[in-house]
Amino acid sequence: MPRIGHDSVVMVTGGAGFIGSAVVRHILDYMAAHVINVDKLTYAADPSATSQASFNSRYRFEHVDICDGSELRRVYRTYKPHVVLNLAAETHVDRSIDGPSEFVRTNLVGSFTLLEETLRYWRGLGAVSRSEFRFLHVSTDEVFGTLSADGMFTEDTPYAPNSPYSATKAGSDHLVRAWHQTYHLPTIITNCSNNYGPYQFPEKLIPHMVLRALGEEKLPVYGDGAQVRDWLYVEDHVCALILAAQNGVPGATYNIGGHSERTNRAVVETICDLLDALSPREGGSYHDLIEYVAERAGHDRRYAIDSTKIETDLGWRPSESFESGLKKTINWYLKNKAWCDGVRQRGYRPVRIGLGNP
Repeated sequence: MPRIGHDSVVMVTGGAGFIGSAVVRHILDYMAAHVINVDKLTYAADPSATSQASFNSRYRFEHVDICDGSELRRVYRTYKPHVVLNLAAETHVDRSIDGPSEFVRTNLVGSFTLLEETLRYWRGLGAVSRSEFRFLHVSTDEVFGTLSADGMFTEDTPYAPNSPYSATKAGSDHLVRAWHQTYHLPTIITNCSNNYGPYQFPEKLIPHMVLRALGEEKLPVYGDGAQVRDWLYVEDHVCALILAAQNGVPGATYNIGGHSERTNRAVVETICDLLDALSPREGGSYHDLIEYVAERAGHDRRYAIDSTKIETDLGWRPSESFESGLKKTINWYLKNKAWCDGVRQRGYRPVRIGLGNP
């Protein structure tokens, strides 16, 4: 029987966030499982990303902080999940530079608290249910630090985080591994490359540039713009997570990448090309808005993911190229300008943060 079958209950922490909400939508749209969305609803959460789910009898929302052990215990007792996908995290590097304490609280203390309550719940299950239970922890390639011009991150690459964000995610990965090694909790870790797609909060590069361009604002590129990232369309990532939860080996780690390395400069230029074609600007090209600004503190130069393991062992492949995924993404933002306006009305301002000033 599939681990996420007809009567299965999947608990998604951070299910109102960008990737988490995509997981929730995917399970409800394409699978028969029940979904419990556990989310604190921070500034980057977006309840509208799962608004259709609220009418689905297989969906429940719990407004819970993963640092609150007693509330997590109640959720476990109430819903008895078969699978947990942990996507609850603070994720923005620039914000972590300005205010690392919230990253330590959520990514480290929250992960520890969630692991403790998961272990308590798992130990109370029957033998069969314990063997079928899975805890999938979703992490980032940033825990590996920076690469030179050659090479790729593999599952065996040593951790070398360079920002407060990546350091706290690295710490949470180590906690998850330790809870498997010490207590035999059936955990799986995934490390993904940069995600993009619909509903992404506009502090991240792609939506940030799209919204600034549409608002006739300058498009700030850090440093020389030659920093390289591997880009992964969010729905491709979700499919990989489902496969890992279904068929992954407890204790294993899987790297997930999009085979789409691009410099930041090339990403912004491609966004401008697509906007020139899809929503022409009066009086010139969107390229005219590009400007180069001061480099980010501790900015990693290059990330690249080797996805051979998940492709070979679980049969996953990304469906979207960077160009096809980016076109879908920009079309979504163009068709959902009310959503973009709503983000700004909730207080988001596209200003530079994370300068690392004392």
